[in-house]
Amino acid sequence: VQLQASGGGLVQPGGSLRLSCAGSGFTLDYYGLGWFRQAPGKEREGVSCIRSSDGSAYYIDSVKGRFTMSRDSAKNTAYLQMDSLKPEDTAVYYCATNCAPTTQGTVVAGPMAMWGQGTLVTVSS
Repeated sequence: VQLQASGGGLVQPGGSLRLSCAGSGFTLDYYGLGWFRQAPGKEREGVSCIRSSDGSAYYIDSVKGRFTMSRDSAKNTAYLQMDSLKPEDTAVYYCATNCAPTTQGTVVAGPMAMWGQGTLVTVSS
């Protein structure tokens, strides 16, 4: 039972990347799925969360309109499409089950969240 994140890399400002989070040993659709990131010298922050109940997605303000989450049930995989990337998006990105948006406009992982390994996204010219 694990999550496998992939798709990171080096991209120029304004470019795009698509991150993947593949589940194995369990059905990803049964769980909420969130993306989190940790930039050098900063705390980890939640970026987005897709609900298991209705598939609705939530994004923090800094990525709203630029990042889009989706799922492919047949592949048991979730995606984070990142467009119009900025240098401040540079971070190690992680996926995790069991997420939720907060009233403060953040995204948090639940205490029983399962984490994938990180994938590095570098936005630089």
